[in-house]
Amino acid sequence: MKRDTHLVVLLLLFIGCSLASLTVWKVLASRDRALEDVNVHGLNLTQALATYSEGIVRQSSLLLLGLVERLETEGSGPLQIRRLSALVNRQQPLMPQLSGITIYDNQGRWLMSSNRPIPAGANSSDRAYFIHHRDDPSREIFIGPPIQSRSNQEWVITVSRRFNDTRGEFAGVVAVTLGIENFLRLFGKIDVGQEGAIGLSYTDGTLLARYPFREQDMGRNFSKSPIYAKYLVDRSVGTASFTSSLDGVERLYAFRKSDKLPLITTVALGKREALTAWRMEALLSAVVVTGLLGLTGLIGWLLILDIRRRTKVEGQLRGTQEQLLSSNRQLELLAMKDALTGLANRRYFDVTLAMEARRAQREGTSLALLMIDIDYFKLFNDSKGHVAGDICLQSVGKVVEECVRRPSDLVARYGGEEMGVIMPDTDIDGAQVVAQLILRRLKQESISHEASPLGRVSVSIGIATAAGSRLDQLQSLIEAADQALYSAKTLGRNQFATHCKG
Repeated sequence: MKRDTHLVVLLLLFIGCSLASLTVWKVLASRDRALEDVNVHGLNLTQALATYSEGIVRQSSLLLLGLVERLETEGSGPLQIRRLSALVNRQQPLMPQLSGITIYDNQGRWLMSSNRPIPAGANSSDRAYFIHHRDDPSREIFIGPPIQSRSNQEWVITVSRRFNDTRGEFAGVVAVTLGIENFLRLFGKIDVGQEGAIGLSYTDGTLLARYPFREQDMGRNFSKSPIYAKYLVDRSVGTASFTSSLDGVERLYAFRKSDKLPLITTVALGKREALTAWRMEALLSAVVVTGLLGLTGLIGWLLILDIRRRTKVEGQLRGTQEQLLSSNRQLELLAMKDALTGLANRRYFDVTLAMEARRAQREGTSLALLMIDIDYFKLFNDSKGHVAGDICLQSVGKVVEECVRRPSDLVARYGGEEMGVIMPDTDIDGAQVVAQLILRRLKQESISHEASPLGRVSVSIGIATAAGSRLDQLQSLIEAADQALYSAKTLGRNQFATHCKG
């Protein structure tokens, strides 16, 4: 039972561990695929947003280029400024992200503003974009850090160009302001979840725009952040997983540097939100596997119970079988023994004599047979009663058994007061030694028998031996022993006589 139970337990453990391991592997592989899908999705978004940002900057650059050419060829007088203002008013609706266009002279004074009246004494000589163009003769555009408009407090990004006078010297700046709110309008149409974020920053780490918009982040520099230091310095595109230094949310970042502009587009998705679908799938898998494990365990437990019940029944059957075998053995013993003396009975005597005769024939050995009869036993019964007679038989049988010591010999009650002794591999001399011993031991036992001339119980013994083919007829061997017994009786009892058949 223990072996079968152990096998069932091992099988259940193997199934359970295999199923659990397969589920864990599947869940982890599914998680890796989910993260990979998020990264691919993030990179695709950065590509789309980078293209969007580059397009806005390129449109702004073309608009600035046309205005700078007119300023450099036609000058910046009042008439020319009015003409440029009318041109700008016609082009501005083509760029919904455009907040305004402003022209400054070489001292930072406002010459034109497309979206508001020029404030009295307005001067922007302290702005970063003005200082850059004043000190740098490059004719390339400059994307300035986010600033807050002094007139309406709106946060804007500036794209600006320098224009020169006829002598090639610095004459002023033309700046396009892009309202961050308008700039982020497209960003807001992209679903990045409640914990997601989209960012547009300068290559030096200065944040230009972020969705969701947070005023405290405007103009902030992230060049010391882990993602910038580890990834954005040497790589133009990639993904990473970091905890944001702004709000402490762990996000999956996808970033892409622009090939044409000093801009970096970043898309960050909340890792917890990104794995929501995976967690639901993992939970469902865990529930299903737990159910299967529970069902397997239940089936295994029922199987173990069935094995135990079956083993118990088998044990009971074995016990019953052993009892039956024991009873059969006892019955066989009872069938082979004489109930009174405990010696072998006549039936067992006949079977054993036939078996030993065959063995003696095969092996060419001699077989001796002693027939023993209690002298004057009828007189003993008549004088002392049958109970005493039974005791006398038992005592004589015990003495004979003690004298016949070899395991191969057999003492049996042949009938009435007569007993037989079968002695394999024994010649006439050996048989006479045993007969003499029996007579001597009975004399020592001295069982009282007043009706006997000797005054005690005695026996007469007839001895017959045979060998080889003379054992073919067992009845003749028994008759020879009986004749010898008769001779012993005739000679006066309490002695043995022999008859040898060859």
